[in-house]
Amino acid sequence: MKITAKIFSGRSNPNLAHEIVEILGVSEGKISIGNFSDGEIWVRFEENIRGADVFIIQSTNSPAENILELLLILDAARRASAKRITAVLPYYGYARQDRKDQPRVPISSRLIMDEIVSAGANRIVAMDLHSTQIQGFVNIPFDHLYAKTVFIEPLKKLTQGKDFTIVSPDVGGIKFARSYAKILGFPLIIIDKRRPRPNKAEVMNLIGSSEVKNALLIDDMIDTGGTVTQAAQLLKECGAETITVVATHGLFSGSCIKHISASPIDKVIVTNSVNIPPTKRFSKLEIISASPMLAEAIKRIHQEQSISSLFDF
Repeated sequence: MKITAKIFSGRSNPNLAHEIVEILGVSEGKISIGNFSDGEIWVRFEENIRGADVFIIQSTNSPAENILELLLILDAARRASAKRITAVLPYYGYARQDRKDQPRVPISSRLIMDEIVSAGANRIVAMDLHSTQIQGFVNIPFDHLYAKTVFIEPLKKLTQGKDFTIVSPDVGGIKFARSYAKILGFPLIIIDKRRPRPNKAEVMNLIGSSEVKNALLIDDMIDTGGTVTQAAQLLKECGAETITVVATHGLFSGSCIKHISASPIDKVIVTNSVNIPPTKRFSKLEIISASPMLAEAIKRIHQEQSISSLFDF
């Protein structure tokens, strides 16, 4: 069936959007986005979208302008009488602030979701949320995609005929890492981690077998790199010969690249859920495109087909 949906992209990750429309065999929607001299964002759809099934691709990583830009595009689509508006968020920022875990702090992930729905989204698609409970923050359809769909085949080739152990960098990532361990057929161990303050991780010890030959460290994101580099150091001290880090979202903020380059990590594999400029690329990095999975999800949503069958392994 021919795809008749209209697919538009914000400015946060245009290359990913280009790959998606190329896979779907459609033309990217025409939209103009710019800034006034004082920095304010302006948006205009350059084609008729009345009664159309509209998909807007925009990762909401920093800077915060990417979130505001998404909201303006959604509002413009709603006011242009689009029939259905789907916000496709390859990376959803502010997902770590999903609860009030201390006094006088916001629940930022709920606030941003409220704004996305208020702006006009009828459906949301996100990939590997830091906290899956965010799906319950809205009362519209929410499709949560899993990047292991694009990771599994490359990982099977990487680990074929070798003795690997799946490692979860913290207790919160057990379910995430266990799914990889089940599919790949490797044992799972967990790193007990204490975080004294945000973006600071203090690794404590291993839970499970301390005999690790080749480690496959699985996480949802790499931000400052503190968690994975300290985990890698602990694994190296326990005798690991090779250490490969697999993460869906490569943010690489602060001194992350410097820390990873100096660490015992041999390879870092991420998706292109966020735009990774040349300045953030390094010799240990491998980027696998998530565009095939996102394109298939968009096609199935447009054609009212099952999304869950994408994850049958």
